[in-house]
Amino acid sequence: MEKKNIPLSVPNLDLDILPYIQETIETGWVSTGGRFITEFEEKVREFINADYTRGVQSGTAGLHLSLLVLGLKPGEEVIVPTLTFIAAVNPVHYSHAYPVFMDCADDLNIDPIKLRSFLAEECTFENGIVVNKNSGRRIKGIVVVHVFGNPADMESIMQIAAEYNLFVLEDASEALGSKYTEGKYAGKYCGTIGDLGVLSFNANKILTTGGGGMVIAPAKELADEISFLAAQAKTDPLRFIHDEVGYNYRMTNIAAAFGVSQIDKLEQFLETKRNNYFRYKAAFNDHGLTILDFNAGTDPNYWFYSLLIDETKFGMNKETLMTKLIDHGIQTRPIWGLIHQQRPYLNHQAYQIDKALYYADRVLNIPCSTNLTTDDLDFVVETIISLKKT
Repeated sequence: MEKKNIPLSVPNLDLDILPYIQETIETGWVSTGGRFITEFEEKVREFINADYTRGVQSGTAGLHLSLLVLGLKPGEEVIVPTLTFIAAVNPVHYSHAYPVFMDCADDLNIDPIKLRSFLAEECTFENGIVVNKNSGRRIKGIVVVHVFGNPADMESIMQIAAEYNLFVLEDASEALGSKYTEGKYAGKYCGTIGDLGVLSFNANKILTTGGGGMVIAPAKELADEISFLAAQAKTDPLRFIHDEVGYNYRMTNIAAAFGVSQIDKLEQFLETKRNNYFRYKAAFNDHGLTILDFNAGTDPNYWFYSLLIDETKFGMNKETLMTKLIDHGIQTRPIWGLIHQQRPYLNHQAYQIDKALYYADRVLNIPCSTNLTTDDLDFVVETIISLKKT
């Protein structure tokens, strides 16, 4: 069979960005100041109907700053998903706190049923403070990741958090443009519901600035604290007086210039993602292959397309299929290694992990770039189906 070069997820860039980049060079504003930063912040804010947005160096930086602003202290704990990219968990460690790993539901997002069970059965709750019986540490909050752009069950999670006085930090790094269409949060975008939200503009995201991220805040005080800490916490910027430890986590103007160019195409990118998802969905309805659904009552961004493989019916597991697709020039990726099984976190508590193990063993993500052609998509489908016959 023919061989091509079809990557998993790459940026969709145009040369119309060049005048913006030229302006940053000509004005000298290529670093952490310049008009594109505030313009990009405002464009994102308007698109997702947020209250406040603050550009930062990366999604990871945004998560770290958010945990600090939400009051996480050294020695405390945060409930996190095990099925996620490790960048959603590492900032807890940066904060000298401890993650507690939670299983996923069938939507790959953190399981609210197990979340409630853990808090009710494995913790005490007195005077507004949750204490983990196993460790004796206070649990301060929950990190919710909208995995692959699929909006999590925020209605249940926010209710649980309110009952147990926990903060909710939304990692919407993969979910720019995903929103709810039903229920309490109908019309709300991922990242705008929790106490703080975070976006990522890494090169594989639906919109890219090369790197970069953004923190979404419901109050000006929180947004300003993010900006303050991201700029080395200068109490007196003129005389360089610092009364607390800050970070060099600001977004650059040249990155924001990419964002200003990209966000005007976001609706187009979302439409392409949606069309390609349903094309894949129709193609993989047999052969032991299924494209996982996105949650009902939502309008997702269809960031990643997750192919669930029934080894018995298809005749090979996801590892074998991944290897064979490489031979045909098709890049695919499994779900990340579950975080509770990663070496830095082997000694941390994990609660009733089983569905995450199931899906991690059976899911392969297939090419999903917004510049993926119909011919290339069909080649991916035909190649995968043909491999069942060989």
